[in-house]
Amino acid sequence: MIRTRQATVTQILNRRNGLTELLTAIPGQGDQKAYNYDGLTGPVEVGDSVILNTTAVAKKLGTGGAHFVMANLTRPERDAGEAGHIMKLRYSPTQVKVLAAEEPESPWAASISSTESLAGTPVIVGELHSMLAPAASGVKAFSDGQARVVYIMTDGAALPIYLSNLVHQLKECGLLDATITCGHAFGGDWETVNIYSALLTGVATAKADVIIVTMGPGIVGTASRYGFTGVEQGEIVNAVNILGGTPVAIPRISFADPRARHRGLSHHTATALGKIALTACTVVLPELDNPSWSQTIFKQIAAAWPPEKHTLVSEDGRSALRELASRGVKITSMGRAPEQDPAFFLAAGAAGIYAARLTAAAN
Repeated sequence: MIRTRQATVTQILNRRNGLTELLTAIPGQGDQKAYNYDGLTGPVEVGDSVILNTTAVAKKLGTGGAHFVMANLTRPERDAGEAGHIMKLRYSPTQVKVLAAEEPESPWAASISSTESLAGTPVIVGELHSMLAPAASGVKAFSDGQARVVYIMTDGAALPIYLSNLVHQLKECGLLDATITCGHAFGGDWETVNIYSALLTGVATAKADVIIVTMGPGIVGTASRYGFTGVEQGEIVNAVNILGGTPVAIPRISFADPRARHRGLSHHTATALGKIALTACTVVLPELDNPSWSQTIFKQIAAAWPPEKHTLVSEDGRSALRELASRGVKITSMGRAPEQDPAFFLAAGAAGIYAARLTAAAN
């Protein structure tokens, strides 16, 4: 069930890459922040009368920072254009038509169809969206900015890529070269139907040296063993192996998270790589200053999966964080910055460095 309210647009705060941030006046409630996805509901201007989805804010949910424009009553008509036959958000009031890279009408269809293997391309598989920046930075730091980094956003969390300030910033500063949205996620440089065609698009058309796969902002979890969208990490490892790529997993590690299930090696990683992944990957562990932290992680891994299942390697992820700082990119995860939760960010950075090392060795 959803909660809706009619409001009037009072101020445009920012426009960027398909997303408009604005203030709206709800009668009796004053100005409140909202997002408008221009590709779904069309352009919006001050004075427009809009219908807002206010559910998340009313429920004080994690996605409740702003309302979302459902319809613009002042500009109700919108032409979706001619190209493309693939619907995302299918059979919902906001279903959106895209030109999928692999559909016959696409100019890229032939190259994708003729590509059957990733040919060993390193694919970094993360769980949280906040892992994207240090992973991409690690690749660029090790390769002196030369490796081409392509990001695949899955539909495990936010569906419009426009919502991610991080993706916008990483593209602006040159840490990401291209984006692909798969499943019901949309708004990337290329649209694809599923993770398999997304991976093939990454090498066939986006020409990736390294691919990074994570969901968008807003992972869903229930504190149960399998009830979280991050289980997709294990499924993506399987997909990469099926297509002949080299899967590199980012373990979710934290010694700042107050929740016991996420301290050290997160139970999410233990489940995704221990139970869901049926094929092998390389798990990159960060070099940490605290020896007891490393000992804890190794004990947790020993309990999560058999020693022969995955390959463990270690890398120093510090250069990834230095690269981010040099480009002015500030990052957080769960509200914590690298200095507050170094293990988390160093793990993602280390995975990027390791993947870039594989690419350099192959060339």
